Amino acid sequence: MAGARKLPLEQALALGPGWRHACHALLYAPDPALLFGRIPLRYAVLMQMRFDGRLGFPGGLVNLQDTSLEAGLNRELIEELGEAAADFRVERADYRSSHAGSGPHVVAHFYAKRLTLEQLVAVEMGATRAKDHGLEVLGLVRVPLYTLRDGVGGLPAFLENSFIGTAREQLLEAIQDLELVESGSLTARKISLPR
Repeated sequence: MAGARKLPLEQALALGPGWRHACHALLYAPDPALLFGRIPLRYAVLMQMRFDGRLGFPGGLVNLQDTSLEAGLNRELIEELGEAAADFRVERADYRSSHAGSGPHVVAHFYAKRLTLEQLVAVEMGATRAKDHGLEVLGLVRVPLYTLRDGVGGLPAFLENSFIGTAREQLLEAIQDLELVESGSLTARKISLPR
């Protein structure tokens, strides 16, 4: 969303009938695993490769006349991720931010939902059987929340990918706000996190 502006949820919902609403969710879970037996993963964070070749978060357009933001988002998650997404619910308490685009009157609402590692793995395993797999969604990817010794591999290299709308900024804000990397860690020092 080029030229997107952040706004409070109440203001986003009051934009009027000419605006469409899209909801997306970052799904994450604590992950005690070590990469190569020495690099702590800390958390597993899911993103998806979209039909247009860009990275984004699962979700999509919701119709506020028929449903709440969260009900629409949960429906989208099941369509894009499969039946394992029915085992949890994204709720208003998981809400993070809203951004209004300067272009085609779309406001994007962003949520972050903490899962158990078992729930997240079930989503990954079932995603290929989801209704939208191979169509809107080309696959899931975990975000590397570490930086390798070369200072490039891991999160810095991942952030060089192409992201849809404000997904890159939403990811970085969530990493910082949810403390998904250790404060003062190599990753936190090397990556420019938004204020």
